[in-house]
Amino acid sequence: MTEPMTVRVTGKVGEVPPEIWDRLANPDAATHNPFVAHAFFQALEDAGCVGGRTGWRPHHLLLETAAGEVVGVAPCYLKTHSQGEYIFDHGWADAYQRAGGQYYPKLQIAVPFTPVPGPRFLVGDGAEADERRRLLAQGAVEVASQLGVSSLHATFCTEREWQALGGVAAGVGLMQRSDQQFHWDNDGYATFDDFLAALSSRKRKAIRKEREAALSSGLVVKRLQGAEITEARWDAFYAFYMDTGSRKYGRPYLNRKFFSLLGERMGAACLLVVAEREGQPVAGALNLIGGDCLYGRYWGAIEQHPFLHFELCYYQAIDVAIERKLHRVEAGAQGDHKLARGYRPVPTYSLHWIRDVGFRKAVDRYLSEERAHMAEQREMLAEYLPFRKVADETD
Repeated sequence: MTEPMTVRVTGKVGEVPPEIWDRLANPDAATHNPFVAHAFFQALEDAGCVGGRTGWRPHHLLLETAAGEVVGVAPCYLKTHSQGEYIFDHGWADAYQRAGGQYYPKLQIAVPFTPVPGPRFLVGDGAEADERRRLLAQGAVEVASQLGVSSLHATFCTEREWQALGGVAAGVGLMQRSDQQFHWDNDGYATFDDFLAALSSRKRKAIRKEREAALSSGLVVKRLQGAEITEARWDAFYAFYMDTGSRKYGRPYLNRKFFSLLGERMGAACLLVVAEREGQPVAGALNLIGGDCLYGRYWGAIEQHPFLHFELCYYQAIDVAIERKLHRVEAGAQGDHKLARGYRPVPTYSLHWIRDVGFRKAVDRYLSEERAHMAEQREMLAEYLPFRKVADETD
């Protein structure tokens, strides 16, 4: 007989002990994802990046047994806008509101401001994981219905979650959406030159020229981790982050306090790649190190140098992944220019529920067409990858 379970809401990640949250989020150290760690969500809350008037009100969903044991978690937020998500539903919001509906607030199961794929229904990996994942998803829909919100969204979920919880057969009522990112795969390379050897001659030479040009003005690159990232280093990096964020988004999502908390609580996972000129930092890229992946997150510069962005964000990341024998590099959202640097198009996944039945049917039809289009686009883009197509090609 299945043990009865219920889903309830908490407004604070701290209500769940870190050891329980992390056991559910990252049961396998080999595939550890730092962005679903308790410390990451706690840092966001403690820094004030979520909560208050940010439009991200913590509404975490807990799956509990009758005895009160937490056996599942979904990091969730009550949202009054669609900013900081990277899976865009602005068109849905506009259409719904033009039809007289109220799209906001909505519920968002996500890692705020972070387009990094990973588990969103955190249930560990035991024999009961699949059933608990389904119960947590069903509970999320029930909570959304009780709150009277327009919709529920689980963005950048895993393919396993997408397949198990999406579509009519799953019985949860979640619609499936697919987008794409660009990831670099480590095919067992021993050195960066081994990676270059897998590329066509023209692309290989282009990357070598870019790397040389990036540092031709006397810049020196340093990699810093853990305690090496001092508060002064965080100050410099935050200036880079603010420059990029202000130009791209108008208002950066993260504040200075967040980075100090990140370094304090997750310093071992932080890898800061810095470019210095005459001992002064002029650009930097922040990565987080996972069990099998290097996650590129934030970049910025206060001086402009040709190809420096590619060097710090893409080539240094590949170097690090090869040295540490990591399986892949995930370099964030968007960016067809990553193709020429060996980053392959891969699908990303999200799940959606809309309360209004008529609007739900319209969105479902749109998503069916969009999935087919995105699959075709990935196939087309893969043709432009720089890898050698003839095995015996020589320089």
